[in-house]
Amino acid sequence: MPSKANVTLNALIFLVFVAFANVLRFPAFPINEQTKRSLGYPGDSLLNFTELTGHYGYASEEHSVVTDDGCVLRLFRITRGRKHRGRTRRPPVILMHGLLQSSDAWLDAGPEAGLAYLLADAGFDLWVGNVRGNYYSRGHVRLDADKDAEYWQFSVDEIGRHDVPATINYVLKYTNSERVNYIGFSQGAGTYFVMCSERPEYCDKARVLVALAPAARQTNTKSLPYRTLMESVRSLEGVLKLSGVQEVFSKGALSQEFLAFFCQFSWLTEYVCGIGEALFDSFHPGSIRNETLRTLFGHFPAGTSVHNLVRYGQSMRSAKFEKFDYGKTKNLEVYGSSRPPEYNLSAVTLPVMVLYGESDHLVDPKDVFWLVSKLPNVVETVKVDDPLWNHLDVTYSSLTKDRIFPKIYDILLKYSD
Repeated sequence: MPSKANVTLNALIFLVFVAFANVLRFPAFPINEQTKRSLGYPGDSLLNFTELTGHYGYASEEHSVVTDDGCVLRLFRITRGRKHRGRTRRPPVILMHGLLQSSDAWLDAGPEAGLAYLLADAGFDLWVGNVRGNYYSRGHVRLDADKDAEYWQFSVDEIGRHDVPATINYVLKYTNSERVNYIGFSQGAGTYFVMCSERPEYCDKARVLVALAPAARQTNTKSLPYRTLMESVRSLEGVLKLSGVQEVFSKGALSQEFLAFFCQFSWLTEYVCGIGEALFDSFHPGSIRNETLRTLFGHFPAGTSVHNLVRYGQSMRSAKFEKFDYGKTKNLEVYGSSRPPEYNLSAVTLPVMVLYGESDHLVDPKDVFWLVSKLPNVVETVKVDDPLWNHLDVTYSSLTKDRIFPKIYDILLKYSD
């Protein structure tokens, strides 16, 4: 058996290769589903949201949401849980993924641990969102994501200004509800803060915001691979765009296909893919099951824009939560000031519960504490009762049912009927 040091080094080299292979836009390298099945890919990794939920006895629907700037987003609703057949609790709950994820991230840990399954079984009317740029939400009323560079000129700024309010509005109208409850993980929480600052009339359309490892500023990020990747994309944005690279880490591209192929061999998954995942975050032995690792790389990464990754690189260099920094000259043109404006976190007036992990190396607890100090109505700040709990545990841990679901359930219940 190779030493842990050698495996760790090989995993790091592997991840850096995969990341930059995609950024440098190697051609897509799709493998058809029949071939994947013959190679032994986990069945769950080949299914989409409605197929996955149906496979485990849950009923779900697919909906289309059109934003006010023309993006077409796919939204899923779980209409019946496997363990709950009675009247669903109101208000409806929206569950929003993080950076480079899709709605499938909430299913990859399986029905005993995936947060979407747990919420559906608890009787909530659950709506699971997707933001622009991932493989479920590449549509537009006017633009073609495969051809038009204009489509990819977005970051969390546009997601918060357009995608989050459009999703909330759709759910409210469809369910004839006055307000929702909103759960956002990482980017999914940060974009809610953007919405409250930019479009405050939408902020209180939720009774409560459950912010799971919320990403606002990321000044204290400990993850060296994550910081290096984001900083590199930030510094290379101009070169990448001149080369025609607008989209990164898309499903079906070489990086995602290679990860899915490489990590489906169970004897390699634990040593290389598991350690590689931990290097981007932190080590939490026994948290993410080997089978979940094999499954999640069929759905992750889900794609985003170069522009969005640049925005994350900027968030690591600033002590503030501010808009995209175009540089002094363009900032003057766009914002009327040489520096990008700060988002108004005091506008987040609804009740907020913040949940974080002590070992989160992507959204560091120091940045969480800074954020909590800026929000005016934090009703509870919860440190997960597990000293090794990290960022990716939120969506993929086998321990979700015991570690974080009870707190999420209690706060949702408090702000439901």
